[in-house]
Amino acid sequence: MNRDRVEGGIRHLRGRAKTAVGAVAGRPLPQVEGAIDQVAGAAQYAYGQARETARDLRRDGAHLVAEAGRRGRDVAEDLEERGQRYRNEAVHRGRAVARRAEDNKTATLLLVAAAAFSLGWLTRRAR
Repeated sequence: MNRDRVEGGIRHLRGRAKTAVGAVAGRPLPQVEGAIDQVAGAAQYAYGQARETARDLRRDGAHLVAEAGRRGRDVAEDLEERGQRYRNEAVHRGRAVARRAEDNKTATLLLVAAAAFSLGWLTRRAR
């Protein structure tokens, strides 16, 4: 609770009391002043309540921004870890293929020659 809410509540109650005293005494001026104080107190109370709501929203917004940043960092770390795993797997498989090609030189040479011939045949110009 902030100062505006407290002062507004007090001013509103003081206005109600002034209105009641003016009504009992039969004097219209204190009644009007009391009604003005009631309205002003209610407005000041509402202003204080709006300030608190704005403060709460700002706090919640800052919390959401911090949470989004944390989640973003978590996702980035996860993606980096996955990328590293995929890279390591590709390197491992590439080395396995290179070893297999080294162990089977004749078959590798025939496969490369067949692939080159096929590529050349597919890309040749039609006459």
